[in-house]
Amino acid sequence: MKIIEVRELRKIFKSYERGEGFIEATRSLFRRKKRILKAVNNVDFSINEGEIVGFLGPNGAGKSTTIKIMSGVMYPDSGSVNIMGYVPWIDRKKYVANIGVVFGQKSQLFWDLPPVDSFYLHKSIFSVEDDIFKEELEKLTKLLSINDIMKKPTRQLSLGERMRCEFVMAMLHKPRIVFLDEPTIGLDIFAKEIIRKFIKRTNKKEGTTFIITSHDLEDIEHLCDRVIVINEGRIVFNDKTTKLKSENRKYVTIKFYNKVNLSKVKKIKNVKIIKKLSDYSLKLEVDTSKISLNEIISVFGNGKKIEDLDISNPPITETIKKLYRA
Repeated sequence: MKIIEVRELRKIFKSYERGEGFIEATRSLFRRKKRILKAVNNVDFSINEGEIVGFLGPNGAGKSTTIKIMSGVMYPDSGSVNIMGYVPWIDRKKYVANIGVVFGQKSQLFWDLPPVDSFYLHKSIFSVEDDIFKEELEKLTKLLSINDIMKKPTRQLSLGERMRCEFVMAMLHKPRIVFLDEPTIGLDIFAKEIIRKFIKRTNKKEGTTFIITSHDLEDIEHLCDRVIVINEGRIVFNDKTTKLKSENRKYVTIKFYNKVNLSKVKKIKNVKIIKKLSDYSLKLEVDTSKISLNEIISVFGNGKKIEDLDISNPPITETIKKLYRA
């Protein structure tokens, strides 16, 4: 069941330019050079209920503008957005009662108050019933292990502790959709693991839909079923996360007992040298649609003894980089 539908969404920003110096400044009072930026240019996509979707794009690609329109804080110039039957910027009051947001670089907690006070304020703002609030707070406190920290002033919490409290704040009113903007930025591996497990568990148990924007592609790889990539205001990729990994490209790291003859390796077709790791080892990129791994092993094993061999898929960062460049 589709919970989000975005059709032909457009948002244009206008800015004005002027040259340097007093003369140009004076001239701009009468005539200014207008610059048009198509931040979002005819964007179409839909998201099903219960999905975890990564929404990616380089800086200035239109990612944040699209999310702001979807969360109801910005109007589009044209197009339509239907989320749970609401138009976010028109039905804002009813709509926000069904969504949650977590910003990695902006806190919703009050700096000088302990998080538990912010939780009770959140309860009042969203008119959460007492029994539901108590049940959710108890459950979230346990899942995110914040019982010992939620009564300390927010300013005394570490970044990882604060982010766990941010998730409690966002989830207390049981939202159907949660927008996550860089939710693990700056966190250590242990804090990231706690938050990723929480997202997966909430998605599986509660059926909550998550939309994640992140430059940490490990978040995307570990959490997301599907990825939408936007660049220069247009959708350039919208498919399963697994599709970002090329099935025909493999990274092969070979370590020999003898020194490597690079000139001979360069002559092998459909094999690209990624890096010379040492005089005895190479990292290669192999197109397995044109040459099999067995052929690679036989070619390199002919006359040379292989000490070690490692085969892996290229990281999704490589595909994402290509999409950004394209």
